[in-house]
Amino acid sequence: MVETYTPECDFNEKAHDFELKNVDDKFYRLDELVGAKATLIMFICNHCPYVKSILEQLVVEASVLQKKGVACIAINSNDYEQYPEDSFENMQKISKKYGFSFPYLIDDSQAIAREYQAVCTPDFFGYNSELELLYRGRFDDRKTSKQMSANSSELFKGMIEIARTGKTPINQIPSVGCSIKWRKK
Repeated sequence: MVETYTPECDFNEKAHDFELKNVDDKFYRLDELVGAKATLIMFICNHCPYVKSILEQLVVEASVLQKKGVACIAINSNDYEQYPEDSFENMQKISKKYGFSFPYLIDDSQAIAREYQAVCTPDFFGYNSELELLYRGRFDDRKTSKQMSANSSELFKGMIEIARTGKTPINQIPSVGCSIKWRKK
């Protein structure tokens, strides 16, 4: 596991289009998934301890965000040949086990992670209704809090602010996680 931090937010950069396979075996394009007020794109995976530590709360908060007009989209770009726990079949199991209310897409070619310049899991990209990037920060501070209450994460508060005001949340702290597992060329 290589601990990696996300770079600063490239404010107002437009979201990159994609067409990826979901755990329901159907393909979806970004324009089919966007939210009325905001869109959250999350690069996650199954095996990363950073993702595992937030997953239950993330699923609860994503469900609330969706009810408030914020689309939530998860993408797994890891090399599942070297990390079999991140396979498509295991994505389906994790999605079902945790009750994902959002799409969990596989980025088989890793091209989408490269376009977004995703660097770790989890890596969060929060967009306004115009698909302009306004948030690239962490979920919360897992080091100072053992138990977080629902709808209290920095990510949740940031996405609610974007949905409500269309403006950039202040004081974004980079996310930290496991590096994306790139395929060897």
